[in-house]
Amino acid sequence: MTETELLDRALDAARRAYSPYSHFCVGAALLTRGGAVYIGCNIENASYPATICAERVAFSAAVAAGERDFDAIAIVGGREDIIAAGEPLGECPPCGICRQFMAEFCRPDFRVILGSPKKFSTYTLGELLPQSFSAESM
Repeated sequence: MTETELLDRALDAARRAYSPYSHFCVGAALLTRGGAVYIGCNIENASYPATICAERVAFSAAVAAGERDFDAIAIVGGREDIIAAGEPLGECPPCGICRQFMAEFCRPDFRVILGSPKKFSTYTLGELLPQSFSAESM
């Protein structure tokens, strides 16, 4: 699957976001090494700490399905009017909690694709989370 196709899936997921408080929609499309794609969207809660990020929703769905070997994640985000129009602006980097969550399951060379299907950048998890805390840290 190409980066553009993965970003298209993330954009579709962002359109499903439940964000009645921030009106900021995020979608993620997680690609396994076997070629399966798991999507996630942010799900807000009136009690903000109970909100779940799109990236963790995608990883949770994949792990619940028995997946443990991941290749890349595409993340798209923006105000709901921009997402509805299909034209996300710029990159929507994962928050620190999501970066640490990814580090639990992914190697430092795991690809993180940010932007839109028309313009995107690719980073490694190691670039986004240097010196991560892992099982080896314990």
